[in-house]
Amino acid sequence: MKMYLLQQEQLLPLSLERAWEFFVHPGNLPLITPPDLGFRITAELPEKMHAGMIVTYTVTPFLGLAVNWVTEITQMREPYFFVDEQRFGPYRMWHHQHTFRETPRGTLMTDLVHYVLPFGPFGRVAAPLVAKRVRGIFEYRRTALARELGFPP
Repeated sequence: MKMYLLQQEQLLPLSLERAWEFFVHPGNLPLITPPDLGFRITAELPEKMHAGMIVTYTVTPFLGLAVNWVTEITQMREPYFFVDEQRFGPYRMWHHQHTFRETPRGTLMTDLVHYVLPFGPFGRVAAPLVAKRVRGIFEYRRTALARELGFPP
């Protein structure tokens, strides 16, 4: 089993509280997800995120094929971090840790994503394409956050 890693940082020129306020609202997730991913939340969500919260949605990551994805917010320490983990979906394993740290220039947000692809050796063959797609999703989010939160990209 091969585990892959994506680590990305983004400086948000906002206070820690303002950055957290955006991310704690699960309804903001579609605003920072690429439209071509076909992201659609399929169940009602609470206004604010909490540990134990289940999020169900569909995505169309490749070839227009819709995939159900279920994640759980497994850990949360406001306003410093939260973790979402796949319970059902396109990956064999997905663990995404979001951390927020106040700096003199704003809030440094770090994403640490560990994932394992399904289908054994066939998954490993697709790994470069999947890694490119995952990086693209996070690059889109970088620009979308600037747009949604009102600062230059």
